[in-house]
Amino acid sequence: MTTKIDQAHDDDTIDLNALLGTLLDHKWLIVAITGTFFVAGVLYSLLATPIYQATAIVQVEQKTPSLPGLSDLTQSLGTTASQATTEIALITSRLVIGQAVNDLRLDIQTQPQRMPVLGDYLSRGYKPGQLGPVRFGLSRYGWGGEVVDIFKLDLPDAMVGKKLELRAGDNHRFSLLDDDGKRLIEGVVGQLVRANGITMQIRQLTANPGTRFDVVTQPTLTTISRLQTDIVALEQGTDSGIIGLTYNNADPDLAQKVLDRITTAYVRQNVERNSAEAASQLQFVKDQLPKVRQELDRAQAAMNAFQTQSHSVDLSMQTKGLLDQIVAVENNIQQLHLQEADIDRRFTHDHPAYKALQQQMGQLQAQKEQMQKQVGGLPDTQQQLLKLNRDVQVSSNTYTSLLNQAQQLDIARAGTVGNVRIVDTSAVDKTLPVQPRKALVVIIATFLGGFLALAFVFLRQILNRGIEDPAVIEDLGLPVYASVPLSSGQTARSTRTRHGHGHGGRGPLLAISDPADLAVEAIRSLRTSLHFARLEAKNNILMITGSSPFAGKTFVSANLGAVIAQAGQRVLLVDGDMRRGTLHHLLGVETGQGLSDILVGGAEIAAVKKKGPLANIDFISRGRVPPNPSELLMHENFTQFIAEVVPAYDLIIIDTPPILAVTDAAVIGHHAGTSLMVARFGLNKARELALAKQRFEQNGVALRGAIFNAVEHRAAGYSTYAYYKYKADPA
Repeated sequence: MTTKIDQAHDDDTIDLNALLGTLLDHKWLIVAITGTFFVAGVLYSLLATPIYQATAIVQVEQKTPSLPGLSDLTQSLGTTASQATTEIALITSRLVIGQAVNDLRLDIQTQPQRMPVLGDYLSRGYKPGQLGPVRFGLSRYGWGGEVVDIFKLDLPDAMVGKKLELRAGDNHRFSLLDDDGKRLIEGVVGQLVRANGITMQIRQLTANPGTRFDVVTQPTLTTISRLQTDIVALEQGTDSGIIGLTYNNADPDLAQKVLDRITTAYVRQNVERNSAEAASQLQFVKDQLPKVRQELDRAQAAMNAFQTQSHSVDLSMQTKGLLDQIVAVENNIQQLHLQEADIDRRFTHDHPAYKALQQQMGQLQAQKEQMQKQVGGLPDTQQQLLKLNRDVQVSSNTYTSLLNQAQQLDIARAGTVGNVRIVDTSAVDKTLPVQPRKALVVIIATFLGGFLALAFVFLRQILNRGIEDPAVIEDLGLPVYASVPLSSGQTARSTRTRHGHGHGGRGPLLAISDPADLAVEAIRSLRTSLHFARLEAKNNILMITGSSPFAGKTFVSANLGAVIAQAGQRVLLVDGDMRRGTLHHLLGVETGQGLSDILVGGAEIAAVKKKGPLANIDFISRGRVPPNPSELLMHENFTQFIAEVVPAYDLIIIDTPPILAVTDAAVIGHHAGTSLMVARFGLNKARELALAKQRFEQNGVALRGAIFNAVEHRAAGYSTYAYYKYKADPA
């Protein structure tokens, strides 16, 4: 019970040693990927077009400059809060941005054609008008300093939005072509030209002759919409009224001009808006003056008539005091009536300003009613005289107030400056582009490369379930006779053999060229193990097979035959893979006639047998590729072949095709006394080997064991201590 719990615990625990070992094993791959991303980040930082940022600051005053008289109530109710939200919407409105688009002709986009990849980089450093020299003889490209100012370009609707090509010629001439290369119009800089429904005038064109420009005319609304998206307007601080504007563009001069035109147009419309409001209120006051004058004249006439009739009756001291109070209330009521007329033309009756005015009028009417009760207790003569004096004074005060307001509004209309101002004009730091941020780009690219490298390594480790421990093979019931480490010589030969290259320049077998190699030492260990395993075998035939291609069975077969021959035994190497056998490549001989020719009865053994790389080795190649290899192996000719070669050699090694691909190995296995299966490190999976073993058992062939081939060094795991170099010291 304890063992199962511990095993479950081990399966769920992250092996940090294994993770570190995986990183160390793939350190050069990680370094290569990370370095590639680092170099890509550096190249992008150097080659990417720099983007510059224009900035400006405007201030919105929290209270609209007070217009005298009529607007006091509305200002006190509606303009004390920050107006930044409204003003930001005005700054980015079509009214303001459209003015900048029209002034700068931003709907006409021109861009010199650059040489791919390096063109933008090579064209930097040249000021507008300072032309860069033509490089590599490519005069069609712009090399820096080009200036084109199209004053007018009217196109048919079908051409709006399409890319046209402007070519600079000699003597200030130019031509305009469509995307098919058809010439649409040509002319001279400064002159108005009309042709093919196109009207064009270029104000300035500074470029090397032959330079080509891409010209696109966008609909005005499209240009405005794009500019509304690109311009960022934000209030700096809560209710501060300070609005910061930013605009990014690859052309710093254009970015500065755009933002400058926008701020200027914004201030201008603000001034015009406030001036229009003052003019509107002035007209309202002038309309009221004749009416109030008529009321004043009637009140004065009534007062004079009453005094003549009553022989100049004077008011008592008490009545004069009451008169002053009534006049003050009446003046306020009269002013509120005027404001009501002004508010009524600007707001609905549900507006808070209108409701507040009605509330004030109600309070003043209540005061007036109380005073009227006091007047009711006076003599009739005093009441009449009080009423006439009140009408005269109220009308006179109202008329005088309107005259003053008219003068003040006239002055305000003429001198309105608006409630916004430019704090910082548009400016661009040409020495510090905002994009790309070179250091940040390089850091991000490096970290991204490292992350992707680690992810790739770990993902490949997870997906590649190839065996890396011989204990897994032994758990399948296959004893591991030898673990052959991977060597540089083995890797080179396997690669060339896999690609089917010829043997020219191949050189001898690894067992001959480098007998001290660790792989050869492991094969010698295999030779020793086989010596005892063959004691119980029915014959001296050794079949080397595999579950799938590229396991290295041909390499093992050839070098095993070489080390056994070096021990003084006579060895016959037979290439039993009549489909894709490559044993002749590894031995450095031509294919010629071979096993297939023997089995079809077209050749004798002595005729096809070739000498191997050592004196004790003979070799029979696969021969010509037959259409039915499996049937040939099942023919009695193969049995006769086995019967003839068994007595003549100490060991016969047959290299067979993989069992999961074809059944040839199962047929040959019936004639072999010993059968071994090669499993490659990190390639063959445990399930694959189990299936191959099952396939042999179903065909009545018993595998004696396995050879673990191409074992790679790992920082952690079995292969860290599987083999050590143990060479003789140099003399």
